[in-house]
Amino acid sequence: MTQHVTPPLVLIPESAPFTADQRSWLSGYFAALLGPAVEGATALAPGEAPGGAKKLADNDDAPWHDPSMPIADRMEMAKDRPDAQKLMAAMAQQDCGQCGYNCADYANAIFLKSEERLNLCQPGGKETLRMLKKLDEEFGASGGAAAAPKAEAAAPKKEPELGPLGYCRENPVEATFLGRRRLNEPGGEKETWHIEIDLKDTPIEYVVGDSLGLFPANAPALVDAVIAELGTRPERIIGGKTLRNRLLADYSLGAAPDGLYQLLSLLTSGEARRKAQALAAGEDPDGDAAYLDVLGALHKFPGARPDAEVFLEALDELQPRLYSISSSPKMDVGKVSLTVDAVRYNHRSRLRLGVASTHLGERLPEQTKVKIYLQKAHGFALPEDLSKDVIMCGPGTGIAPFRAFLRERAATKAPGRNWLFYGHQRQASDFFYKDELTQLKDDKVLTRLSLAWSRDGKEKTYVQDRMRETGAELWKWLEGGAHFYVCGDAKRMAKDVERAIIDVAASHGGKNPDEAVAYLAALKKAGRYQADVY
Repeated sequence: MTQHVTPPLVLIPESAPFTADQRSWLSGYFAALLGPAVEGATALAPGEAPGGAKKLADNDDAPWHDPSMPIADRMEMAKDRPDAQKLMAAMAQQDCGQCGYNCADYANAIFLKSEERLNLCQPGGKETLRMLKKLDEEFGASGGAAAAPKAEAAAPKKEPELGPLGYCRENPVEATFLGRRRLNEPGGEKETWHIEIDLKDTPIEYVVGDSLGLFPANAPALVDAVIAELGTRPERIIGGKTLRNRLLADYSLGAAPDGLYQLLSLLTSGEARRKAQALAAGEDPDGDAAYLDVLGALHKFPGARPDAEVFLEALDELQPRLYSISSSPKMDVGKVSLTVDAVRYNHRSRLRLGVASTHLGERLPEQTKVKIYLQKAHGFALPEDLSKDVIMCGPGTGIAPFRAFLRERAATKAPGRNWLFYGHQRQASDFFYKDELTQLKDDKVLTRLSLAWSRDGKEKTYVQDRMRETGAELWKWLEGGAHFYVCGDAKRMAKDVERAIIDVAASHGGKNPDEAVAYLAALKKAGRYQADVY
């Protein structure tokens, strides 16, 4: 009797834009999803995908997906997980989109070798980069699935694939910077700007909830100081451009990278060399590592002056910055606006500047071209049902997407109610968009406005305090199907807001602690709790 052998199941055709390994993995993955309905589908061993491949990272199976959790704790939780999930645990867990992915997708792209760049996680900074490099080395040494085949080891580094013009960081478009106006009144401790950019000559079309990526330039004074410290000529041609222009537009002069410390360690000796090696390994021998930018690193090792071309090779590329859009395409036709805090502080008698924020806030002349791209939102959007109520919590510049939401709700005449929680330091100086919000209240678009000022009274008051104070009404809105949104600081404010919702569910919903936590989780799973955090 001839035994019938079921042929290997293939659900992804060879014409699909994937490698052979990726096609095999995807075929098995979809076979598993279809389960017993598909002949040839088999049960999986723990930690495996069909065909014996390791599981990819997935937000639904990532207990470390918490931006407030230290990286050491995240890696501990993922230590016995498959390789792709370890890569995800190294990310900053903000799903901010600055890398062009969310955290799980970026990890999977690295794992599947469709993304070679390990330095794209801006919020994670050097911590994430170091961990990704360490994991990449471990996977290679162990012959894991993420290790590149030996035959490809000497292959030239491939350039990232270009997406549609204006819709990915690899293919930005030029747009015209229209202008800026300051949002703080006199007396404010911070400097915040409303920025407007013309989109009329670009292919970009956005919806509220999306973000705008912007390529900044370094401050000329900082560039000139670095060149002077190197003792070289600013007009020297390197890679077809002058050294000064390369440092202005192409390289990061922020946190000194490990590669620069490695280079400096080769050009010095003794105790200085040991310190440079320690800094390159992520140690902090003098307690100043957190404040050392590129110029600071050169100051710290005055005897080490590399050749300018070698110096550039040791630097990181200047990465774009991502900002939540604060305008509505239905009301602000042909342009986009941003709400930007200018970062400026002193450290050891040196003025330190945020690259993109001060580029937009003070250096970029009006009518100048700027390179931008659109980053579509990952699960951050108004409900499709316009009758649904909307609760928004956005202190400081976190108000940006909610200004957009409110303008959109006004333009569409959405019947659903709108409640905004906004806070900052002082009402007199830091009430951003005060006149607009007042008008929206008069027009019955903004149903409720709850304000919190942390420096106006004897005790600091924050948005989460206002949430608890209005807990009974907040609970009624949530139970009535309202969607809740939060935008702002990922590590503290967003966690405090989550805790406030849990407290409201316990105090006004009669839930025990476990049930209150489960209530928040259910809101997230239903898409009724959405966060845009950074």
